[in-house]
Formats: sequence, C-alpha cells, structure tokens
Amino acid sequence: MELNLIKIKEAQTNIHGVVRRTPLFFTSTYSDKCGCKIYLKCENKQKTGAFKLRGAYNKLVCLTEEEKSKGVIASSAGNHAQGVAYAATAFGVKSTIVMPVTAPQAKVQATRGYGAEVVQSGQVFDDAAAKAVELQKETGATYLHPFNDVDLMAGQGTIGLEILEDLPEADIILVPIGGGGLISGIATAVKSLKPEIRVIGIQPEVIASTKASLEKNEIVTLPGVKSLADGISVATPGSLCFEYIKKYVDEVVTVTENEIANAMFNLMERNKLVTEGSGAAPMAALLAGKISGVKGKNVVALVSGGNVDIATAAKIIERELVLQDRRIRFQVELADKVGQLGTLISEISRLGGNVVTARQDNNWNEKGLDYANVNFEVTAESPEHGKSLINELISKGYNIQIIK
Repeated sequence: MELNLIKIKEAQTNIHGVVRRTPLFFTSTYSDKCGCKIYLKCENKQKTGAFKLRGAYNKLVCLTEEEKSKGVIASSAGNHAQGVAYAATAFGVKSTIVMPVTAPQAKVQATRGYGAEVVQSGQVFDDAAAKAVELQKETGATYLHPFNDVDLMAGQGTIGLEILEDLPEADIILVPIGGGGLISGIATAVKSLKPEIRVIGIQPEVIASTKASLEKNEIVTLPGVKSLADGISVATPGSLCFEYIKKYVDEVVTVTENEIANAMFNLMERNKLVTEGSGAAPMAALLAGKISGVKGKNVVALVSGGNVDIATAAKIIERELVLQDRRIRFQVELADKVGQLGTLISEISRLGGNVVTARQDNNWNEKGLDYANVNFEVTAESPEHGKSLINELISKGYNIQIIK
C-alpha cells in the first residue's frame, strides 16, 4: 500500500469533525531575530495535546469490524498512546498501551484518562515496542505501530495539507523526526502539491537515528538514549518511513539538549506556548542558527505537541533563568544580629529584586559565632538588572559571593 496525496486527502475526510484544525500563526518576535518570516503550526493545541490523534483516528477508521472486535494494542512514549486511547474509546474499542517507564507521568495519566489500559516496560520506545509485540501475540489484538504504517502516516500528512491551505507561500517546513511517520506524511503531502518547498527534519543530537541512517543510506540503530525530546527519542527509524524520507526530505539537522530546553523556555515566555521537547525542536534549530537559506523565506516550524511533564517544565524555567542571570544565587556574610537579615531583604526589594529563598548556611563561619553566611536566590528583570542589583549591594558594604 502506497502513501500518496490521494490517501492523505482521504485521511483528511476520515478525520474531519473529530480532529481539530490547529492554528498557524506568525511570530514577529523570532522572525526579526532569524531574518525570515516564521509561522508556528500549533499541534500542541490538538485534542490529546499532540498531532498523533490524526494518524491514530485514521487508522481506526481503516480497521475492519473483526479487527476492532479484538481490540488494539500500541507502544508509545506518550503522544501516540493518547491518540490511540482517544480514538479507540471513540469507536468503543478496547485499547492496551505499552509505555516506557521513563514516559512523563502527565502522558501516562492522560492515556489512562482516555480509557486505555497502560502497561509500562523498558527505558525507551524500542523497549516498549518489543513488549507490545509480545502482548499482541498473546491477545490477538491489532498492533497499531506509532509511525511505520501507511494509514497512520496519511493521517499525519493532513498537517501538510492544512499548512499549504493556510500559507500557500510557505518555503520551508521544519518537522521533528522520531520514527519518521510525521515527516513522511507531511513531506509526501506538501511535495506532491509544491515540489519546490523544502522539508527539513529535526532530531536530538543524542539519538539522531534518521540522520545516521541517511548518511549510511541504510537503516541504523543507535543506542537507546533518552532525550529531553522524549517523543522523538527513537533508536531505529521505520523501514517504510525511511523510504519516504529519502524521497522527499531535503535535510535532517540535529539540536542539543540545551538548545531544546532554551526553545521550550522561549516559546513559553514569548509566545505563551507550552511545548514538549519534541515540539520545541524545530524552533531550537532556528534559534541556534542551524537552518541554512532561511533569509527572507516563509518558514513553518511545527510545534508537534505540548504534553510536557509540569515538573520538567518547572526545572527548565528555573535552569534558563539561572543561565540568563535572571535568577541569581549568591551568598552574603552577615553579622549575626537581630534585624540584619530583614534589612538586607528590604534592600533587595527596594532595588527591584524578588527574594525566592533565603537560607542560613549551617557551616562554620571562619570569623566565628558572631557571623553567619546566608544563601539567597533572587529573581531579576534582566541580566543587566541582576548585575546592577549585586553591584549596589557590594557598594553598600555587603560581602557577596556569586554561586553558579
């Protein structure tokens, strides 16, 4: 069975009225910075929080009644899990999802909430996939592959149709790559309608299996490493997907974990978009200057999902604030007298700083019992404001040591 424009348009009909048509909006903030016109295709606003519902629902439509009666089983790091669970429940079909033990709890809980039975096994997707195949043989359920399936790829390809319907003048589309189902569908759709458009895949540097496979012109399996972009931490690209990637994808670039975290932070702060690591990968590549030939072009960055664990998001926010010198950690030596700490906190507030924590260091001060070291964590409006605040405190005689 071949993936083509006809099949993708059929999928668009199949999912109509169930799957949301997600927004595509222009962001001037990053367009000015990158020297091109950047548009964000927000699949993080999709039902279940990611694009995966498109392919999963289309696949359920294509199953026979006999296949549906036996139930479905899938393996996923999270987003395919939720898409299958939602779609299966909509059809009244029993679903079992195998997820890695490292999958974000937000995704695990959401998958259960959509009606699936969840089994956790292994550290990465490939481990979970092996367990799912084992369970499928035991139960006779239909296995729904998360990417290596033509019906699934066709469903994901509907994103490409929407992009060109909303922005016919698009020049470049940036798509995250895990197993390759998403980019295969999108690339097939848009290249069929506009052959000159560039489709560029983005992968985490720590597990760039598709890039390695393209370089060797054969499928390569890389050691299972968990990226912050957990949804695209796939050790082996799909065999079907790889053929369409070779045919239609112009380039694959990689991004580091730091670049992914920075993009997640920027999308939250400047665009008010909560994204998971996979969804932020295209913007990470743009912000890091890794996409060539973008000057003056219309560039679409696909925000593929927003199902980030809230604890992870909190860590990223805190980390980025520290790296940008907007959250300053420092130690101050104070005379151990009544009112000294209160006076310093008041002074910090007067200078526009917000004290997050103030904790006395219990280690012995070399000057003896009359002195104490206090560790502060203070947020500032900008790196310049933070430096100014510290300099003001030093000028007032406070002995300050910055903690990195």
